Amino acid sequence: MAFIPTVNEEKCVGCEECVDVCPVEVFEMENEKSVPVNAEECLGCESCVEVCEEGAITVEET
Repeated sequence: MAFIPTVNEEKCVGCEECVDVCPVEVFEMENEKSVPVNAEECLGCESCVEVCEEGAITVEET
């Protein structure tokens, strides 16, 4: 089972909360926006979803 984290660039305000909370370092900041650069490492814990006050992150199960 795999998980796919995505970030809605329009909603992302660049707070870096998801970068800080992710236990496997899925996210990095690029051009002041969060980008899931290591998406294949996602554990599906959804900590990033919970911490994102803008609702910019979703995690889908495949």
